[in-house]
Amino acid sequence: MNLTVSSRPRHDQALVERLWSFGNVLRDNGISGLEYIEQLSCLILLKRAHEQRERPLNSQDVLGFDAWAQLTSTEQDRQILVYEQILDQLASRPGTLGLLFRRAQNRIPDPALLHRMVVDLVDRYQWSAGDTGGVIEELLARMSTDTKTGAGQYFTPRPLIEAIVQCVQPGIEDTITDPACGTGGFLIKAFDYLVDNFPSGVTAAQRQRLNEEAFFGTELVDATARLATTNLVLHGITRVDEAHPCITVEDTLARPPVRRATLVLTTPPFGRRSTSEALYREDFWTTTTSRQLNFLQHVHSLLETDGRAAVVVPDSALFEGGAGELIRRRLLAACDVHTLLRLPTGIFYAGGVKASVLFFDKPDPQPDGSPSTKRLWVYDLRSQHQKAKPTTLTGADYADFVSAYRPGRPRSERAETPHFRSFTVQDLLARPGVNLDLQVTEQPAGPFTLEEPEADLHRMAQEITAELSAALAEFDALVEALRPYGVHADGADREAKR
Repeated sequence: MNLTVSSRPRHDQALVERLWSFGNVLRDNGISGLEYIEQLSCLILLKRAHEQRERPLNSQDVLGFDAWAQLTSTEQDRQILVYEQILDQLASRPGTLGLLFRRAQNRIPDPALLHRMVVDLVDRYQWSAGDTGGVIEELLARMSTDTKTGAGQYFTPRPLIEAIVQCVQPGIEDTITDPACGTGGFLIKAFDYLVDNFPSGVTAAQRQRLNEEAFFGTELVDATARLATTNLVLHGITRVDEAHPCITVEDTLARPPVRRATLVLTTPPFGRRSTSEALYREDFWTTTTSRQLNFLQHVHSLLETDGRAAVVVPDSALFEGGAGELIRRRLLAACDVHTLLRLPTGIFYAGGVKASVLFFDKPDPQPDGSPSTKRLWVYDLRSQHQKAKPTTLTGADYADFVSAYRPGRPRSERAETPHFRSFTVQDLLARPGVNLDLQVTEQPAGPFTLEEPEADLHRMAQEITAELSAALAEFDALVEALRPYGVHADGADREAKR
């Protein structure tokens, strides 16, 4: 990683168009967008390793053999076999290299298409030069706006990530993590911010820590973890030959964190656990089957004291009853929940889903036992983009929020606007269910109308589902509590039935 660079190169737009066009060809042959990106990433890594091996100065043999030369010198009808043998060989390696090719498979069964991809696309470019990571990022961004590709479920819009990163301002002393890292967008944009704002005069120890310890993440799905790791390698955040990968493949909620961070940036998966059992951890405030509520508790555990976090959550996490109320109450007490950004509807892959961003810090407990949260500022971007397609939002659409946030300045200097309003913690705790689904802009006077009937109906259904799920979770917990006493859910004693 070279953090002395003051600016990053622009990626080749013509190359992006060429790669995107070939992706359409593959899709017509039954190969999904994510499968294409996976194959493209593997091939680019092999080509980059070849370029590093062939450099006249400071050459490096990161693979131990020239996989690319083997692949390109093979006849077309045998190329698939050789490619699959290379993938199998590299998957058994330790460290980052093994993770990059872990369970990787050839997804292109047509020898002619694989040959075109190797010779006409990858081999003709020098991937060690230029912004290769930016090329992959733009392909992912395009796929996220196209529901046919299915990539959006793993992808947080990059303009939103950039706005969040501008607000939290990563520093050279930060340890930065994403416990649900997807394709690595938060880690990459935090790294880009550091590169663009890196101060002069850093010590050797600071540089080493940034190179080896500053970034880490967790991902549940093997293929997505490979893509995230590839993304980090292509952006220069980690190296292929690292003994300890930046990304860990596991269920991040399964156990308390073994390593903590000063900055957590994440978009947890929305929805409920695949199993009906509520997740129990000693470090959690309560049990629930809601993944987003469990992630809020996990982020609290993951943060160092004086750490800070930005978490994208579905709006249901702001008003869900039962465990949701308890978790919000505990979060307001233990953390300084200072900012809430209400996002436009449908900004993520699942159409109609409403989401927000919670910003909070984790200070030492208040000596007098009072809540750490004093005032929550709510910015309503949703009302400003009711009719626009959220996938078209750019950095300019988030500029007013970033300005209102006042990064690096005391929050006491913030000023209320028609879209930015503050609420005291007393106001929040007095709301029924500690409901944080707060309205900022006043609704127009007049007869009741449904300007967006589908969105309103979706919200009503979401609220009903949240309440029913909370009630069912409480009922399940009651059943489990009574089980040792031989009592069934219908209240009948087992002994009485004998």
